[in-house]
Amino acid sequence: MESKVYLIGVGPGRADLITVRGLNILKEADVVIYDYLIDKKILENTKEGAELICCEELGKKRYSDRFLVHQENINKFIVKKAKEGKKVVRLKNGDPSIFGRLSQELDVLLKNKIKFEIVPGVSAANAASCLNGIPLTDRRFSSTCVFVTGHEDPTKRVSFLNWQSIAKQGTIVLYMAVGNLFKIVKNLIDSGKSPFTPVAVIQDVSLIMQRIVKGTLKDILKKVKEARIRSPAVIIIGKVVKLERNFNWLRKNKRILFTGLSPERFFLKGNYFHLPLIKIEPLEDYRELDNWIEKIAQHHKPSTINYKPAFDWIVFSSRYGVEYFFRRVFKLGYDSRRLSGIKIAAIGKSTANKLKEYGICADLIPKDENSLGLIEEFRKILKSSAISYQTLVKIFLPRSDIADKGLKKGLEELGAEVISCVAYKNVIPDNLPDLDFDFFDEIMFTSPSTVRNFIKRYGRPSSRIKIRCIGEVTLKEARRWNLLG
Repeated sequence: MESKVYLIGVGPGRADLITVRGLNILKEADVVIYDYLIDKKILENTKEGAELICCEELGKKRYSDRFLVHQENINKFIVKKAKEGKKVVRLKNGDPSIFGRLSQELDVLLKNKIKFEIVPGVSAANAASCLNGIPLTDRRFSSTCVFVTGHEDPTKRVSFLNWQSIAKQGTIVLYMAVGNLFKIVKNLIDSGKSPFTPVAVIQDVSLIMQRIVKGTLKDILKKVKEARIRSPAVIIIGKVVKLERNFNWLRKNKRILFTGLSPERFFLKGNYFHLPLIKIEPLEDYRELDNWIEKIAQHHKPSTINYKPAFDWIVFSSRYGVEYFFRRVFKLGYDSRRLSGIKIAAIGKSTANKLKEYGICADLIPKDENSLGLIEEFRKILKSSAISYQTLVKIFLPRSDIADKGLKKGLEELGAEVISCVAYKNVIPDNLPDLDFDFFDEIMFTSPSTVRNFIKRYGRPSSRIKIRCIGEVTLKEARRWNLLG
């Protein structure tokens, strides 16, 4: 296979701003070399066994004046892996062609006769513009837009920046400029730009902790200092900034912090910001679950006279129970045919849809998608069927390590024998970001663990913020922490 390297722009922050093409290529990579500022969630799309290398590991990171990237080390590593015949992807922040040191990496690839393809990405300027309602051009205010670095190569003897020319542009977008903002403002004003020219500084563009500070060239330094704005940030200068007041859709709509793991839904009322406060991880030891799966598999003899499966029902109380149960089924060399003769219950539509991915349609989905709804449906089944309370119904319940015990207890009270087995761990995510809760109008909790993890990381939210809960168990936990006023 001929060596080829893909240089992919992944956008300025949030993982879903990568292009469809970039994502499809990433999924096939053997080696991924990524900028340290990218959202690490994008790496969840890599295939199992892919080698993931952060540029920080290849040299000191660089941002503004404070760090230095050893680009030579990065170049050497890309070439080394490509020559080994690996499928190499280089993930770059924003768009690779804008202040991304693209040419330095391309020069080395050409020198080593390695083929390459550049996949464009959403630039930080585009994202800052769209996510804050600031058009970079507007027929009334600006017919030109210039991108300017706020931090040139310190080894240059002569600056490439002509501030007289830059100051005449309708819209100016500055990258890597927070550290040099004093000098930049002075250069623009000295070059004829009005001190009253509007300015917007957007920190952490596209991320959940994105912040915006507005002012003019005359007062923006003071405002940035008071707001403690830091890198990375994009600065937009020009009359178009005035349009933010009318067009900033993020600020005009209700802003809801969603704490669960469900995929993002669209066309809902308000703007939802997903910050999962739980993280699903596999167990270190699967011997117990594997033993039960082996018993289920060994009972798979439906053609045998008087055949009876190991369990009458398997009850899945989450889509993760489905996923990790079948991971072990496949790991042991079995598939869904081994569940023949066993009825399957799903706690809700999401869990049922996950089962369909494994070729199984749930026999039971409660109308009320929670533990109480599931227990009530089993109550009806046991009363209306030939199975009586005197006949022992055997139920297998794969669950998380912190699952509510109410489901098991409720089923046992109906006369069932319930084997509950841990299939995955539910933990608090690492590196949850600092948030400005003045930005949010509502917080939606999806499980008791999201409530507990929120309290542990952020404390109690302001009484101004409305609290919403999915399910009675979650609501009960929120009340326990006095979050409902």
